[in-house]
Amino acid sequence: METDHDRTPRGDFTQKSFPHPEYEAKARADMFKLANQTIPFGKYQGRRIIDLPEDYLLWFKQKGFPKGELGRIMQLALEIKVNGLEKLIPDRTDQSPQS
Repeated sequence: METDHDRTPRGDFTQKSFPHPEYEAKARADMFKLANQTIPFGKYQGRRIIDLPEDYLLWFKQKGFPKGELGRIMQLALEIKVNGLEKLIPDRTDQSPQS
């Protein structure tokens, strides 16, 4: 018996589905935050989140990241560091992300 899945051609993408403009804008905004946002407390107060030591971010992963946007950006910084992608984050910039 033939199913809809069997009739769907593989690799036939008629629309450009990625990156969706909404996701692209969010990613650009996150890159801006990683380049500019600083940790507001503790031993590394005032340091850019992307510049925090990986061990410090791993400690937060074990103990629990702060709630809200700060915690989300810290989690993102850890993922970037674990995967060796820090070079993708620009130096501090005063320009807000463009949509």
